[in-house]
Amino acid sequence: MEEKKKQTEPEACKVAKKCGGCQYQGVPYKEQLKKKQKMVNALLSKYGKVEPIIGMENPYYYRNKVHAVFDRDRKGNIVSGTYEAKTHRVVPVENCLIEDKKSQEIIRTIRGLLKSFKIKTYDEDTGYGLFRHVLIRRGFKSGEIMVVLVLGSPILPSSNNFVKALRKEHPEITTVVLNINDRKTSMILGEREKVLYGKGFIRDELCGCTFRISPKSFYQVNPVQTEILYQKAIEFAHLTGKESVIDAYCGIGTIGLIASGHAKEVVGVELNKDAVKDAILNAKENQIRNVRFFPGRCRGVYGGDGGRGK
Repeated sequence: MEEKKKQTEPEACKVAKKCGGCQYQGVPYKEQLKKKQKMVNALLSKYGKVEPIIGMENPYYYRNKVHAVFDRDRKGNIVSGTYEAKTHRVVPVENCLIEDKKSQEIIRTIRGLLKSFKIKTYDEDTGYGLFRHVLIRRGFKSGEIMVVLVLGSPILPSSNNFVKALRKEHPEITTVVLNINDRKTSMILGEREKVLYGKGFIRDELCGCTFRISPKSFYQVNPVQTEILYQKAIEFAHLTGKESVIDAYCGIGTIGLIASGHAKEVVGVELNKDAVKDAILNAKENQIRNVRFFPGRCRGVYGGDGGRGK
C-alpha cells in the first residue's frame, strides 16, 4: 500500500506557493474533493440536490496543453517556467505535477538548445531578445505532439537545424509552428504563424470523435475528465433526437459534435475564428451533417448564416 501511495501521490510541488496555479497543492486529493464538494453544496444546495463530485483516478500529469515562459536568472542562466501569481516574474519550474511529462521533457530540451544555438531570451522590460514562450499540445489518445515556438520577431536563426536537433531528441514531435508575438503584451500568442515542420496542427480523439487542434484553438486540457463531463452533460440533457441544441462558446466543436448524435441539430457559436475553422473541418472529418458553426459573440447569432462544412 505504501508503494502504491508513492506512485499515485508525488511529493508536494516545491513552487506551488509562488506559482499560484494550484491552490490545493499539498492537500491529499480526497481532501481536495471534500473541500470542493463543500463549496459547491454551499452555492447550489438551495436549488436542488447536489450530486457527489466525480474525481480522477490519477490526478497528476494530465494537462495536454503546457506553456512555459523563458527568461534568464541573475547569473545569466536560461530558465523556463511560469509567471509568479499576479506578477510577470518567472518562477523556474523543473517538474509540474499536473502537466504532461513528455511536454515538460521537450521544454527542458528546448532550454538546452537555446544555449547551444546562442539564442537570446526575450526581456519584457526592455523589449530586447527573441525567444519568449513555448506552447506544447499533445493528443492524449493520438500521441501527436505540437510544439509552438513564440518569438519576438519572425526569424529564428538556423531554424532548420534547430528543428532537426529538437526532433532528434524527440522524434515523436509531429509538427513545429513558429508564432510571432512582437507586441509588448501579456498575451502568449501573436497573430502571425509559420509552420516549420509537419502540418501545423494535431488530431486527438474524444468520445469517439476525432478533432483537429490548431495552436490557438481551445481544447479541454483534461481529456480524461472531459469525456466524463460531456457524457454526463448529454445524459442530464435527456435528449430525444428532436431538439435543436446550442453549443455556446463551442471552441473546436467538441461537445457539439459529440451531442449531434443525440439531437436533431446543433448550432455552435465561437468568437475565436481559428477555432470555428477547426470546428467546421472536424464536422467534415467526422462526417457529421446536422451541425453548423458561427464565428461571433453568443448573443444574437442564432439567426445568422452558419457554415455547414463551408
